Amino acid sequence: MAKADYYEILGINKDASEAEIKSAFRKAAKQYHPDLHPGDAEAEKKFKEINEAYEVLSDPQKKAQYDQFGHAAFDPTQAQGGGFNGAGFGGFEDIFSAFTGGGFGGFGGGFGGSSSARRNAPVAGSDLRYNLTITFEEAAFGTKKEILVPREENCAACGGTGAKKGTSPVTCSVCGGSGQVRSQQNTMFGSFSTVRPCDACGGTGKIIKEPCPECKGRGRVNKSKRIVVNIPAGIDNGQILTMRGEGEAGLRGG
Repeated sequence: MAKADYYEILGINKDASEAEIKSAFRKAAKQYHPDLHPGDAEAEKKFKEINEAYEVLSDPQKKAQYDQFGHAAFDPTQAQGGGFNGAGFGGFEDIFSAFTGGGFGGFGGGFGGSSSARRNAPVAGSDLRYNLTITFEEAAFGTKKEILVPREENCAACGGTGAKKGTSPVTCSVCGGSGQVRSQQNTMFGSFSTVRPCDACGGTGKIIKEPCPECKGRGRVNKSKRIVVNIPAGIDNGQILTMRGEGEAGLRGG
């Protein structure tokens, strides 16, 4: 049976932008996610097709190969002798790069691929910047200023988990909670393995089935905080003062 067209699977045109491809994937993946259809083999099959299509179309090099050769670009049984000649490859490593996205560094065999990042580790919150105008006298002799800073804080209703009170995020069944998805492709040169963040859970390893109504599943809410800034005497124009601990809330305790 012929494989379905990747563009049709995601419901997009061939000239779709990266943002449109990602948006279509998220919409389709959410509709057919296995956690929302337990025991439904057809939904699971559809979800796998959606992931396969996105894996190719979200990678500019793989997408270019698919646009030129179709599914045959990733099927070693359809490769013909010299079939890649004149296809625009600069050399042997370029052929590997087309399948791995980074030359020999992405080869999943004896070339020592990169180590997996800790997707579930705490992530520090973003820094905030506030521009403050003061008088010459205040700059010369120093002063105190109270400012109102808009920022994101952990949602008090869910404790920053993003899940409705009384519930908890569940382990993503796609990546098994690792936050990463490993895929393997068989080519005429052998098998190649790639690792990418799991798009089903956003790389967190968790799925929120019942989002918190307060923060809509984000785990953070927009707030404003009053902060007193001590401006030292003799401060220069454009000088930056750092106030530790006053940035936005991090993720997973960061």
